[in-house]
Amino acid sequence: MINFKFLENNKEKLRLQYLTAKPFPHLVLKDICDKEKLIKAYESIPVLDNKSRDYMFAKNKFEKSNYGEISPLLKELQEDLSSKKMNEFLSYITVRNIFVDPKNHGGGLHQGRKSSFLDMHLDYNYHPINNNWWREVNLLLYMNKDWKQEYGGHLELKDLRTGEEKSCDVDFNTLIIQQCHDYTLHGYKPTKFPEGNFRTSIATYAFSNHIQQIYDQRTTDWFPDKEGDSIIKKWLGRNFTKLVSVKSKVFGSGTAKNQ
Repeated sequence: MINFKFLENNKEKLRLQYLTAKPFPHLVLKDICDKEKLIKAYESIPVLDNKSRDYMFAKNKFEKSNYGEISPLLKELQEDLSSKKMNEFLSYITVRNIFVDPKNHGGGLHQGRKSSFLDMHLDYNYHPINNNWWREVNLLLYMNKDWKQEYGGHLELKDLRTGEEKSCDVDFNTLIIQQCHDYTLHGYKPTKFPEGNFRTSIATYAFSNHIQQIYDQRTTDWFPDKEGDSIIKKWLGRNFTKLVSVKSKVFGSGTAKNQ
């Protein structure tokens, strides 16, 4: 379903675009999938009922990890996103030896309902099960049919080092490949989609394999900055990693169990 011929024929130009993008390395690919197939894949998506566990920092966000079981076209898309061709392309543009997590822990199909949002955050760095897998990039494929600017839901990027920001469109058939590091904040503001329309995306994560951990392992760090966010919520965001660490020692890791 993904146009790998286009990626291969333009990989040098796309690598330059990725590496030099601001506020940090990322790449926006428009019309990257076969349009007719992607429309049919989108039409096969039901209303999801599994709500995100990040209930404090994400509102009305629902998800399904193994979305390939919904329909044959979604399975084809899932296989393309984790294929050898995709791994080779990602390794080329990032100048790193990286690979997509075939089990897609924490990723999958995401559906944002009315007024949904996802607070600005830094993703976890080392994989919760394969502890030497360092998270390198997110692949975010947007399936927002007939999306308009006024609906919102733009992917917001911010460099924690410099404060530089960028807002990316999330229209239908757009793939954004975004670097993950200690400074790559991202999220989206409350949406204004019409009733019955959802902010729909597929999140896929790629890693490199470290011989040993060279950074302190952390979970997601949250940076809520919306109007109305309380002092308590901001404090919880800043201390979320510490709180999760304590919880995991007592109860075990829900992320590691892919729950």
